[in-house]
This record gives sequence, C-alpha cells and structure tokens, in this order.
Amino acid sequence: MILKTFKLEKKVINNYRFFLIYGNNKGFIEEIVKDYLKPILYQNIYNYDENEILQNLENFKEDILNMSFFDDKKLIIISRVTDKIFSTVEEIIKKDVKDISIILKASSLEKKSKIRNFFEKQKETACIPVYEDNYQTLDVIVKDFLQKKKIILSQQVINIIVERAKGDRINLKNELNKIEYFSKNKKKIELEQILDLTNLAENYNVSELVDNSLAQNKKKTLYILNENNFASDDCIQIVRVYLSKLKRLLNIKSETIKNDNLDQIITSYKPPIFWKEKDIVKQQIKIWNFKNIENLIMDTNELEYQIKKNPNSSTILLTNFILEKTLQPNNSL
Repeated sequence: MILKTFKLEKKVINNYRFFLIYGNNKGFIEEIVKDYLKPILYQNIYNYDENEILQNLENFKEDILNMSFFDDKKLIIISRVTDKIFSTVEEIIKKDVKDISIILKASSLEKKSKIRNFFEKQKETACIPVYEDNYQTLDVIVKDFLQKKKIILSQQVINIIVERAKGDRINLKNELNKIEYFSKNKKKIELEQILDLTNLAENYNVSELVDNSLAQNKKKTLYILNENNFASDDCIQIVRVYLSKLKRLLNIKSETIKNDNLDQIITSYKPPIFWKEKDIVKQQIKIWNFKNIENLIMDTNELEYQIKKNPNSSTILLTNFILEKTLQPNNSL
C-alpha cells in the first residue's frame, strides 16, 4: 500500500508492521524513521546494511525466525536496500513472524523494482515514496522551526539559511539547532552572526568544488580536491550538488533564449542565487552551451550509478569525472 508522507499518523502507522521508504532525500527518510515510525514501533532495534545481511544471509534468517525469550519484539531497520534482498524480505513477511517490524530504507527505486512493487501492492506493507526538498519545502521547515522556538529572523536571513543548506534538510536542522542555542542569550540576531553561525553542507568546499569545476577554474578545483579526503557518502553528496547546479544552469540557459539580459535572469531566479555565487554562475553560463549541459547531466547520473556500484572507487571515479568531463576545454563552447 502506498502511503503519502502527509498521512503518517499514529492510527495509520499502526495498521502496518513492514515499511519501505525510498527516495533521494536521505534527511527526510531519517526524519520519518526517527519522528514517526520509531516512537510507535517496537523498541528493541536492530540496524543492518543490505550488504551485511547478504554476506550472512542464513544467520540473519535464523536471528529473525528464532525469537529470543528475553527479546521477543524486534524492529529491524535495513539501509541501502535494493532488489537483491527482495526474496529474503518477501519470505519473512509471508511467514508472518509475530512481534517483528521491518523498516527498509532505499534510495531511488525504479517503477519495475520488485521490492517496490511488492510493498505497493500488498495490504500488509506500507510503501512511502520520499521526494527531494526544494527551496519552498526548506523555507517552510525554517519558518515552522522559528515560530515554535519564538525566534524572529528577517526573510533575507531565512533566504540565506535556506540557500546555504544546499537542499539538505539534515544539515539545515543541525544549523537551526545552533541558531536556537545562540538565540537563548540574544534578543536579536544580526545577519553577520547568522553568516558566522551557519556553515552548512558539512564542508562548504563541496559547493566551491562544483562551482569552480563548472567555471573551469582548474587551479582552485585541484586545490580543493587535494585538500579534502572525500568518503563514498561525500562523493554522492557532491554528485547531487552537481545535478542541482547543472539543472539550474540549464534553466538559466533556457531563459537566455527569451531574454538576453543575463543579470536580470540571475537576479530574478527562484530559488534566489546567493550574491556570492552570481559572478561564478555568469562565468559558467558563458562556458557551457545548452547541449553540453544536457550531456553533462547524463554523465553525472551515470557517475552516481557507478559510485553506488563501486563505493570503494568513489573518489577515483569522482576525480576522473571532474578532470575529464568538467575541466576539459573541448566540453565548452
């Protein structure tokens, strides 16, 4: 059964013991698990990764099917789920083992995915699709938080907080918590204080890396690459920042067909382009033509697939992509 996120109430959740949550919005998935499912489901929690289970499949089944006398109500949470684990999950659900709940967390699943189709069609299973945050959803999160905490900030400051979140609600909420703590001793928070407090996207070099590579600033790009030791999860984050910025470039490039005033297009663009980015965005627009941006988006999607498939080679794959696809002048106009 498909459940919409706005219908996640206790009386609805209580109808199910098996949940599949999928989508590229990792922050929202973690929020659903933490704030909606965990408080209602069993409290003896066991966390697994799909690869960990597949490598010890028989032991996992034995743990699930042979209940411990002292630990008879279990919540099993499995991360990075794919169709590889479908038959195992299907077997457990069909055996109707009592006192077990299962939460499966997955990234994007295609319509033909076996595990997605199974969870969508079975009455006893809940399938929860989660979509990426945009400027509007993050803006609502900030305003709701500020209202509850009785913190007053101008719309300009809110725009900056949302912009610096780079589409990641986990980082956004971490920074909002810092603002809440800071505000306890302050009647008013100034813009400069917010800029000092907020340092979103873990390492702001992620955004700088993407911006400078798309602007073909080779020296700066190589410096950022050399100064950072990106893990596999970092590489996925970088890929998604690439996709976000490339889609923005594509939209701006489309607008230039109707309006040749680039300054006006960038100034009126929604979500707003932070003032520090405007010059580098202009540089990117002059370098890349419409077709090459489209091709680079396809290459970036392929890069994400390869990184997920070969996580141990993620840094090499990302570095090669940057050197061969973004910094080479033959990709530009």
